[in-house]
Amino acid sequence: MGAFLALASAVCYGLVVPQAVAFAPAGGAPIAGGMLSRRVHFASVTLLGQLGGLLLATAAALLVPAPSLHPADLGWGALSGVGSGAAMLLLNRGLSRGAMSVVVPVSAVTSVALSVLCGVLVLGDRPTPPAWAGIVAAVPALWLVSGGAGGAGRGTTDGLPASAGVAVQYLALAQAGASSGLWPVAAGRLAAVTVLLPAAVRHVGRAVGPGHTRLPDSPWTGLSPARGAQALLVGAGAALGLILYLLATRRQMLALAVVLASLYPALPVVLGIAVLRERVTRRQAVGLLGAAAAIVLLTLG
Repeated sequence: MGAFLALASAVCYGLVVPQAVAFAPAGGAPIAGGMLSRRVHFASVTLLGQLGGLLLATAAALLVPAPSLHPADLGWGALSGVGSGAAMLLLNRGLSRGAMSVVVPVSAVTSVALSVLCGVLVLGDRPTPPAWAGIVAAVPALWLVSGGAGGAGRGTTDGLPASAGVAVQYLALAQAGASSGLWPVAAGRLAAVTVLLPAAVRHVGRAVGPGHTRLPDSPWTGLSPARGAQALLVGAGAALGLILYLLATRRQMLALAVVLASLYPALPVVLGIAVLRERVTRRQAVGLLGAAAAIVLLTLG
C-alpha cells in the first residue's frame, strides 16, 4: 500500500493539470508552473500555486481524523512548507529563464539523492538489496526521462538549491506523527504562502492594462483569470501529491517513498507517447526502462 500511495503521488505531480502534458512532456507540476512563469512573474505564479495547495490541504485536513495533533507536527509541516515554497520559487525562476533541460533533472536527481542519504544516515532507513538496486536505477532514469542535457549556467544555480528545498519538504513532512492527520500538509502550505508573499508583493500590481501585469524589461504578459486558475490548480494538485506522499511514509520507509514519488517526470512522457503519438527519443526510452525497473525493484524492496 505504501508503494501504491507513493506512485499515486507521482501521478499527481505528473498530471496536475492537462496543460502540464501539453506544455512540457518532459515534466509535471513544476513544468506547468514554469511555463506560466514565462507569461507572469514567477513569484506570482508560485504564490498562487501555494494558495491553491493551502485551500485543498485545509479542506482535506478537516475531513481526515487527527486523534492527537501536537505543535511539533505542525512545526515539521511548516518546515516542509518552507522547503517546498523555496524550491518552487527557484524552479519556476529557472524555468522562466528557459533552463528546463537543466533545472528539472538537476533538482529531481539531487533531491532524491539528498533525501535517500538523509534517510539512511540520519533516520536509520535500511533498504533491502532489491530496493538499493531500484534507487540506483532511478537516479539516472530520472535524469534521462526529464530531459537532462549537458551544460550548466543559471539552470544549475536554480536547480541545485531547489533540490535542497525539495529534500527538506520530503524529510520534514515525514517526521510528523501519524495521529496528526493531514494538518502538517496544511501547515506547510500556510508556511509556504508566508515565505513567498513578500516576493510576490513586489511584483503583483505593476499593471499596464486591465488584467495584465508586465515587469520592466520583461517580455512576459500578465496574469489573466485563466492563468490564475491554472496556477491554483497546479498548487492544489501538488498538495494532493504531498498528501499521498505523507500517507505513503506512514506505511513504508522514507527513502523508498521519496524515490517512488519522484518518478513523476516519466508519466507525461508516457502519455505523450500513448495519447499524442509523440516520438520517444533514445534517451527517454532508456530513462523509461530504468524507471520501470526501479518501480519493480522498489516495490519488491
